[in-house]
Amino acid sequence: MFHNISQKILSRMTYLEGLDTLERENGTAREKRLRQIVPETGKFITLLARIAPTGRLIEIGTSAAYSTLWLSLAAKERGQKIETFENNIEKYNLALETVKVTETQEHIDINFANALEIMSTFRDIAFCFLDAEKWDYNEYYKSLIPHLVSGGILAVDNVISHYEEARPMLNRALQDPLVDSVIIPIGRGILMSRKI
Repeated sequence: MFHNISQKILSRMTYLEGLDTLERENGTAREKRLRQIVPETGKFITLLARIAPTGRLIEIGTSAAYSTLWLSLAAKERGQKIETFENNIEKYNLALETVKVTETQEHIDINFANALEIMSTFRDIAFCFLDAEKWDYNEYYKSLIPHLVSGGILAVDNVISHYEEARPMLNRALQDPLVDSVIIPIGRGILMSRKI
């Protein structure tokens, strides 16, 4: 997967990495920033998505589709699409541009929606990457776990960098008898939960 990434994807990743860095350095308001994952996190979640059992691949919090590009590598190898959800119109439009310039429509399905409002319709989730507003993590967790297939994986970003905001969800996940969970110090901290 990592050895044959297309030049179009690599170029867009580099562009988005630069844009994210610029926004952080120039003091762009938090809610307006892309708030992207780091490349190491991208590789990690791609590996998780690739080895997940049969089922849907979901991403909640598309932003400009940087993490989606990483996940599309796993989707391509699995012969399916990553379904991603974004509820900010500017970021959604930027994500559509990302898919267009990288020609990844065959493996990425971008949806303009608040995932919390439609999660009850999700079924047979093999893998979900959650990178949304941290104060909603606990609600996402409660809604997602029942819809994960056996062996399904939930990966949640920013659990170390935003520990206080993520704590209610972390406490639930680390004590939940339905999953095995661990916090991994990659990037800004990933919670990985695997449904038993």
